[in-house]
Amino acid sequence: MTISLGKRFIAEALGTFILVFFGAGAAVVTLMIAAGTNPATPFNIGIGALGGLGDWLAIGLAFGIAIAASIYALGRVSGCHINPAVTIALFAVRRFPGRDVIPYIVAQFLGAAVASLLFAWAVGPDAIAIGGLGATTPFYGIGYLQAIVIEAIGTFLLMFVIMGVAVDERAPPGFAGLLVGLAVAGIITTIGNLTGASLNPARTFGPYLGDWLLAGQSLWEFFPIYIIGPIIGAIAAAFLYDYLCCDE
Repeated sequence: MTISLGKRFIAEALGTFILVFFGAGAAVVTLMIAAGTNPATPFNIGIGALGGLGDWLAIGLAFGIAIAASIYALGRVSGCHINPAVTIALFAVRRFPGRDVIPYIVAQFLGAAVASLLFAWAVGPDAIAIGGLGATTPFYGIGYLQAIVIEAIGTFLLMFVIMGVAVDERAPPGFAGLLVGLAVAGIITTIGNLTGASLNPARTFGPYLGDWLLAGQSLWEFFPIYIIGPIIGAIAAAFLYDYLCCDE
């Protein structure tokens, strides 16, 4: 059965909405909790009662669960890319039609933007003033190029897993959502305190737009990091997977 582009557009927007509302939202809530501790705990050295790594694990699991839920609910509709880097990488290895690339990316950016704006409205000004809507930036001591490389490596692992458990027709059925979600959780736990672990241009775009429109910080100078790094990493992973794992 052929599913219309309109339905797939809605599915991509909804899946990305879920990713940003619950994933980036978890980062916002963690920052708001940290601001209420005595003394308040700076984000770049660990937040909340558990300390740095525990907090990033919690944020990573929120992202991972949101992604797994989206894949299981929407994967049969659109493939549940919910990430422009994934869409571009699949196109690069001829596993996704070029005519659908722009509609998918527009849907992903739209879903992310709506999620951030709705989260800000629902939670209130502290979501922006304290939580920054979960916007990703390089952390102290991480340079621009370093951040690009870190994001590329993180997205490489994510895309390599996607190729193995979701794209490859030989993969055992039923595990894609779980394994992709766990991969995201692990990646965020490791590199979250370095770059924010976006792995996804749309995930960064939503909070950036929300902060900018709602009188928060303007962080657009960092946006190229979260475009270049994820796209390079995803494309490299897709090509390497096809080289290593596909029959000649």
